[in-house]
Amino acid sequence: FISKGRNRQDPSVSLFRDYLRLKTVHPEPDYDAALRFLDRIAEELQLPMKKIEVCPGRVVSIMTWEGTNPSLKSILLNSHTDVVPVFQEHWKYDAFSAFKDAEGNIYARGSQDMKCVTIQYIQAVRRLKAEGWKPMRTVHLMFVPDEEVGGHKGMETFVKHPEFQKLNIGFALDEGLANPGEPFTVFYGERNPWWITVHCPGSPGHGSRFVENTAAEKLRQVINSFLDFREKEKHRNQSNLCFTLGDVTTVNMTMVKGGVAYNVIPAEMDVSFDLRIPPTVNLQEFERQIKQWCKEAGEDVTYEFAQKHMNQNVTSTEENDPWWSTFSAACKAMNMTLEKEIFPAATDSRFIRAVGIPAIGFSPMNRTPILLHDHNEYLNEQVFLKGISVYERLIPALASVPAFPDEA
Repeated sequence: FISKGRNRQDPSVSLFRDYLRLKTVHPEPDYDAALRFLDRIAEELQLPMKKIEVCPGRVVSIMTWEGTNPSLKSILLNSHTDVVPVFQEHWKYDAFSAFKDAEGNIYARGSQDMKCVTIQYIQAVRRLKAEGWKPMRTVHLMFVPDEEVGGHKGMETFVKHPEFQKLNIGFALDEGLANPGEPFTVFYGERNPWWITVHCPGSPGHGSRFVENTAAEKLRQVINSFLDFREKEKHRNQSNLCFTLGDVTTVNMTMVKGGVAYNVIPAEMDVSFDLRIPPTVNLQEFERQIKQWCKEAGEDVTYEFAQKHMNQNVTSTEENDPWWSTFSAACKAMNMTLEKEIFPAATDSRFIRAVGIPAIGFSPMNRTPILLHDHNEYLNEQVFLKGISVYERLIPALASVPAFPDEA
């Protein structure tokens, strides 16, 4: 790039800030605004755009850059268009103004999660097209709704759709996390979220008496079992320097319900937990442990799941894997250090992996504090621009992975 005058802004940064100003924020995301924005870009890039309404008002859009050998498995560049809510009183600037400060930090909800990656994909493709490069494998840019509310009306439903199968995807890129240091973090798997409520029934009675077998006594036992386990995992995480959050099970007690009055011993009390379980854990055994805790707490203690993900597919990061070795070699060629981790929370990658497609979670943001879902989420424009160049190398590398024996 030629050096710019003080007030000239890179057009990629302008486009990024325009996209950040669209209020695709829950609980009522303006998805129509995003679709109009993406339509305009598809026209500029001269790429066909397909829209699939997977649920009422929930549209997945796909720009397709057809490869010179379209029978080969394709490359998916996935991103979600929605962002999480903001508490504006805690923000320095309007969370949807995309304010850029003197250091070049762009403040906006979605600046890290994950509107940056969407625009980086788009601008990398724009540059590659301008250079006259053509992909061997087809490249799909997919823009999905509702990732931030669990993906049920987005990716989770779409991976079962015939239109998804038609895409013939061989390898996918999706979102990752920032890294405060020099390296870049890449994610090859995710922990399974289990959301569980334990019901503790007990003998009711008057608040002035010693009633046997109360709900509260059972509740206390349940809470102790879960939180003792939490303490063990926390200690395991802190005592092993090789461990990241994705390597241990987190347990958090998030809701407690029960009681009608000060002087009435309740007939039932409930407690809810958010568990995130790494792919290394035997899930059947873990559930047996939960059953045991409930049994120890007293008679008739039961549990139910609000969410129970069981898929433990991880993506190969072995050097003999063609996708991974291509990805890592391209990064190495750019002098990027990669840190491989299990993603501590959840992204749409889990649905992609569940249907047997390898997926890597990667957002090219180093030297950046992790601020997704936080107040004052921001991304520096130089880090953002560097990310475009990263995809400008990654996309050609991945789209040029030679045909596998079963593709020939």
